[in-house]
Amino acid sequence: MYTRFIRFSPLAICIILTLACLIGFVWNDWFALGAVLFGLLSLVGVYDIMQSRHAITRNYPILAHLRFLFEEIRPEIRQYLIESDDDEVPFSRATRTIVYQRAKDVEDAKPFGTRMRVSESGYQWITHSVKPRHIENSDFRVEIGGPDCTQPYQASIYNISAMSFGALSGNAIMALNRGAKAGGFAHDTGEGGISRYHREGGDLIYELGSGYFGCRNHDGTFNPEKFAKRATDPQVKMIEIKISQGAKPGHGGMLPAAKITPEIAEARDIPMGVDCISPASHSAFDTPIEMMQFIAQLRELSGGKPIGFKLCLGHRREFMCMVKAMLETGITPDFIVVDGKEGGTGAAPLEFANHMGFPLVEGLSFVHNTLRGAGLRDRIKIGASGKLVTAFHIAKTLAIGADWANSARGFMFAIGCIQAQSCHTNRCPTGVTTQDKIRQRALVVPDKATRVSNFHRNTMKALSEMTGAAGLTHPGQFLPHHLLVRVTDRDFKVGDEVYPYLPEGFLLREEEDNMGYLKRWKRARSEAFEPIDAGV
Repeated sequence: MYTRFIRFSPLAICIILTLACLIGFVWNDWFALGAVLFGLLSLVGVYDIMQSRHAITRNYPILAHLRFLFEEIRPEIRQYLIESDDDEVPFSRATRTIVYQRAKDVEDAKPFGTRMRVSESGYQWITHSVKPRHIENSDFRVEIGGPDCTQPYQASIYNISAMSFGALSGNAIMALNRGAKAGGFAHDTGEGGISRYHREGGDLIYELGSGYFGCRNHDGTFNPEKFAKRATDPQVKMIEIKISQGAKPGHGGMLPAAKITPEIAEARDIPMGVDCISPASHSAFDTPIEMMQFIAQLRELSGGKPIGFKLCLGHRREFMCMVKAMLETGITPDFIVVDGKEGGTGAAPLEFANHMGFPLVEGLSFVHNTLRGAGLRDRIKIGASGKLVTAFHIAKTLAIGADWANSARGFMFAIGCIQAQSCHTNRCPTGVTTQDKIRQRALVVPDKATRVSNFHRNTMKALSEMTGAAGLTHPGQFLPHHLLVRVTDRDFKVGDEVYPYLPEGFLLREEEDNMGYLKRWKRARSEAFEPIDAGV
């Protein structure tokens, strides 16, 4: 009886107070407010008992709504009051803070030494030289374009990763593109196509997903004429075929018709009132050889611009199938972007976000070494994306085998993202990931564009200081031996042992590597992605 009284007492109290206020209304009009308030709560309680959707509200009328309230504000309570500066969920406060400081162009130095536990397994550091160098120009560049490319691109080694208009607001896209123009670096459009908000003058990497947005027929297949019109635009510097992405590799998507605005329809070249489907795989090619032929077709249609593809590594043999097709056809992409499974700005199924695909470091190392083993590494540049926010992240990635780095969430922080993790709800509190016009007003484009440029410039300055401290003149000179990794509380390994560079051409010579490369190479074939035998 006692527990039943506790469970239903809020409803009983509200009913009693409602009656009391109605009686008190005879003497004072102010009691009407109480009658309305407690009357509404009483109606809520009665509804709670009668409804059949939520068991907890049937047993705890009115009181159960407090649980829903606390669940709603739990992320904010944790972020602002409970988590430490170094808790990664998914970015630590310390990491976000350094982005905010660099974007605002304020002091980012910290006093009193490191807060990291340097004796714990997993800690990593870069070795420095007793003869450090001073680097005047931190505008580091890499030329992207193989022997078949007639319009190579001098790219910054740090660029904005793929984020589509639709996932991001128009104001966010405008701020990113203006910032890219001011800072002289590239802005990947994401698979949502080139929108009017991308037309602020910043260099574009046109991402071509399986939906072929902006260059598609009505049935969703690839349209060469529409592609050529987009790709030959002077603002477009490179074209990137999206094979898979970090957050949800191997997973397609759908934008419901109700969420398609006229601006999104214009950018994607899709009709209003119809669900927009992004298939899990491409329809323009089905085999590794056909994929290489598609790359050659895009290079011709674009007027010789750099053509590459992005993937989150999955079946390693399948990537080797692509490499064998490169060797057989003589067609090579100008670049490959390796996306780590830890990437992703949009919503993804939990199982995919947590347990599908290779993390960046392992995926990058495999792609780099496979290209070395096939004798193609000097023809193909490698980009990398996946939580690359600080100068150390970039230096480590370059040491493992990348030529440049991309960041999505880093630049989102620069334009005001507070990691509210409400990107998929259309209720982003800072106007970054919403199509709500009122919420978008919070993001003032000129101010945020400056912060985008500041973040890039200050991160490159920090990278130049790390590079000089290591005795190098360019970040591209970082190699695995510059990186040390603690493996136990007492022991560490040199990067050469953890992320070794395998010999050039070892796969062509069929040399054993003791790491499984040759075994997979022998099972890969250029005419199909399916294996010669079972396994991956």
